[in-house]
Amino acid sequence: MSNKVILVVLDGLNYQVARNCMGYLNGLLEHGHSRPEMRATLYPVQCELPSMSRPLYECILTGVRPVESGIVNNNIVRLSNHDSIFSLAKSQGKVTAAAAYHWVSELYNRAPFEPIRDRFTNDETMNIQHGCFYHWDHYPDEALFIDAEHLRRTHQPDFLLIHPMNIDDMGHKHGLDSRQYRNSARSADIILSNYIEQWL
Repeated sequence: MSNKVILVVLDGLNYQVARNCMGYLNGLLEHGHSRPEMRATLYPVQCELPSMSRPLYECILTGVRPVESGIVNNNIVRLSNHDSIFSLAKSQGKVTAAAAYHWVSELYNRAPFEPIRDRFTNDETMNIQHGCFYHWDHYPDEALFIDAEHLRRTHQPDFLLIHPMNIDDMGHKHGLDSRQYRNSARSADIILSNYIEQWL
C-alpha cells in the first residue's frame, strides 16, 4: 500500500510562535505523548541561508541548499535545475498537486508565471500536474486551504503541497512580535483543525 502525502508549509512561521499560539497542533503533540499511537511529532529545523522565500522553497522541495541550487534570492525567476519531489513523484507515475504561491509554479512548471495561463493548472505533462497558484501575498489562507481541498478531492494526488502566506505577510508588515503575526498563526491553526482529521 502506498501512502499519500500532504505537505503544509506555513511560510514565515517562527518555532516559538507555533509553540505558543497553535493550540490544536500542540494538542495533537500532547495526545501523541500520552498514547501509544503517534498523532503528531515536532522537529525544530535549522533554516538554510539565505533565509529568503524562493531559495527555501527550492531547498524544501529538492533537498538542495540554495548556494548549490543557484536559487539564492527571490529575484531569480527560472525553472529548477534539480529533481524535486514533484518530478520524482511524476516519474514514478504518481499524481502531484499544489495550492501554492506562484513562485512554486515558476520553479517546477513554467517561468515566468502568467496568471491567466498558469493560475489553474491541469496538465499531466507538468511536474505539478494539478495546481492552484496565487500571486497576491495577502491571498487569504482560508481560501488557499479550500483550493487545496478541492485539488485533493478532485484529483486524489499522491503528493499535495499546501503553501499559505498570511503568516509571512503579517510578519513582514507588522513584525514577529506583533499581535497580527500571532493571530495569523492562530488562524492557520484553526483552519488546519478543520482539515487534518479528514486527511488522516
